[in-house]
Amino acid sequence: MTNQNEQAALPPKTCTIERLVTKEEDVQKVLNGEKTATRRNGRYADIGEIMTLEGRDFVVERVYSQSLGELTDDHAKQEGYETVEEYKNSILSYHPGMPWLPQMRVWVHEFRAV
Repeated sequence: MTNQNEQAALPPKTCTIERLVTKEEDVQKVLNGEKTATRRNGRYADIGEIMTLEGRDFVVERVYSQSLGELTDDHAKQEGYETVEEYKNSILSYHPGMPWLPQMRVWVHEFRAV
């Protein structure tokens, strides 16, 4: 399937790409090449869209849905963490009281430096 076909199958965005990576710690991870994906509860970007962080551009290459229960340590590494548990603890610290439900679906946005 081509990116264009993948794009056509995606639902409308729920937010803008400017809000995709906003926490300073995450911005630095992206700039240092330690973070190549971010997971959100909504779709923030289209495939091919450009995210600019501190004057550097990153292109969104893939956007897809994933359940929290599908996360592996490799996925956590995309997010800049060593393990799923480390990633989970970080997310839950940002959202006190939020449950971590394996069936909960998130939108994955994978990107690379331009």
